[in-house]
Amino acid sequence: MTPMSDVMVLLLTFFMLTATFVKEEPIQVQTPGSVSEIKIPEKNLLTIFVQSVAGVGEEGATGKVFMTMDNESNLSALLDKMEESGALSGLTPEQKRAFAAAPTFGFPLNQMKTWLSPENEGKRSELLHLESAGIPCDSTNDELKVWVQAARDACGSDMRIAIKADATTPYAIIKKVMDSLRSIHENRYNLITNLKGADD
Repeated sequence: MTPMSDVMVLLLTFFMLTATFVKEEPIQVQTPGSVSEIKIPEKNLLTIFVQSVAGVGEEGATGKVFMTMDNESNLSALLDKMEESGALSGLTPEQKRAFAAAPTFGFPLNQMKTWLSPENEGKRSELLHLESAGIPCDSTNDELKVWVQAARDACGSDMRIAIKADATTPYAIIKKVMDSLRSIHENRYNLITNLKGADD
């Protein structure tokens, strides 16, 4: 029994130290099903969330775009590149730390400072559900490509991009995201889906 308990403790310690913790996702996205079994990489990953927003009728449905990266160091590097480019400047050290610790972000650039302000600590995830939340990616104001380009500059050519969209999101919204990526020559990305059987 003694050797068995030693082995159990060693295995438990090993699994605890090597486990990858899943980041909190304040934005709930119900992904569609597919039969693809390609695995998404766990490191150096930029994830774009597209949340469906109900409207009046089929044509009234819209979507909001949010982003996240796999670790705090990548988020800090992303923010540094955004400051270098002048797209987002004048952040305090507290706001920079809040950004690096945020599980998901998504506000227009002119509202990011307010979202990261110390007064909003503890309720940033709730604020992502406001009507004004979401990264603009339309033809007149495409801030998504600014974020993605900064992430590419910060994390290098090894960074992978994944899109996680609601199953109910209209194709036109997904196309806007894809067009935004295509405009900066980001033509390779993964679509995150639920695995389903071939008969489903």
